[in-house]
Amino acid sequence: MNLSYEIMKDIANRFIENPLLSPSDIPPSRDGLEITCLLNPGVFQFQNKIWLAVRVAERPKQTENTISFPILTQNGTIQIIEIAKDDPELIATDARVINYKGTDYLTTLSHIRLLCSENGKQFYEPKDYPHLVGEGILETFGIEDCRVTLLEGRYYLTFTAVSDNGVGVGLRTTTDWKIFEKHGMILPAHNKDCAIFEEKINGLFYALHRPSSVDIGGNYIWIASSPDGVHWGNHKCIVKTRTGFWDSKRVGAGAAPIKTEKGWLEIYHGANEYHQYCLGAFLMDLENPAKVISRTETPIMFPKTNYELSGFFGNVVFTNGHVLEPDGDTLTVYYGASDEFVCAAHFSIKEILSLLIGI
Repeated sequence: MNLSYEIMKDIANRFIENPLLSPSDIPPSRDGLEITCLLNPGVFQFQNKIWLAVRVAERPKQTENTISFPILTQNGTIQIIEIAKDDPELIATDARVINYKGTDYLTTLSHIRLLCSENGKQFYEPKDYPHLVGEGILETFGIEDCRVTLLEGRYYLTFTAVSDNGVGVGLRTTTDWKIFEKHGMILPAHNKDCAIFEEKINGLFYALHRPSSVDIGGNYIWIASSPDGVHWGNHKCIVKTRTGFWDSKRVGAGAAPIKTEKGWLEIYHGANEYHQYCLGAFLMDLENPAKVISRTETPIMFPKTNYELSGFFGNVVFTNGHVLEPDGDTLTVYYGASDEFVCAAHFSIKEILSLLIGI
């Protein structure tokens, strides 16, 4: 059974140029690997250009009888693991994750690449900017799905750090995108989807994040505050999944919330038990963002084009980056489609606000 979109209203104005980026548009990071997916870019403006911090997922070219995938060693080198498909200790029912001898592995290794554009549609990879790669024991399965916040002249890059120790939130900061200060894991496993607000509130940093629970609780959106952007506390759960809705299985933050006259507007993703990912929105109080004022009942965007319905992992639209245009209403959302392509769409903030329903 699949999610029915018949009664839903998709208000995304997709770019006719979509997909903007496909795996074949970028060279692999090294010989022997191929790019399988481009996913979920963080977005920022720098040097009068729009930049994407794109998650690039790589693996060796697959053969008929084996599954092979790369992992990072603790000293930063890449090790290729090969497993026969008929190995009785292999569980490979998910395109993204396998289990071998009781241990989970990702089928690809992700790093972050920086691409820029003068017009927000045609992107290229400039020279002299580093690839952001996993480092150390907590990032041996790579780094994923970054979100970028510009606050007081410094860019805060939060990302998902993955290893056999679990999935947590890492932080690096920069002013020039060439030299980075590394702050390690700021939210321990199991946690992801961390988006830092682009303004302090009452002198404090605020961030949305998504701890996960297998048994008690669920995959909910939380909020936290910090005196310095590194050490976080005062955690509160603010948005939960909804039984029978499009976001019944998991919810997670998109990019940094957008400040409006009515409150902090957050575009978030939700998924049901069939792993179909859509986008919705909720509104937080300006002075107390732990208070959620309203939320959309139906998605503002759901998978409906060919590039959103089929790909490495189909039926997915997922965002962690956007640009607010000069008119103050048009929001350009960059998003990952079917875990393979990078796309973009325009939204009207006024239209999103009109769809919110009070809680």
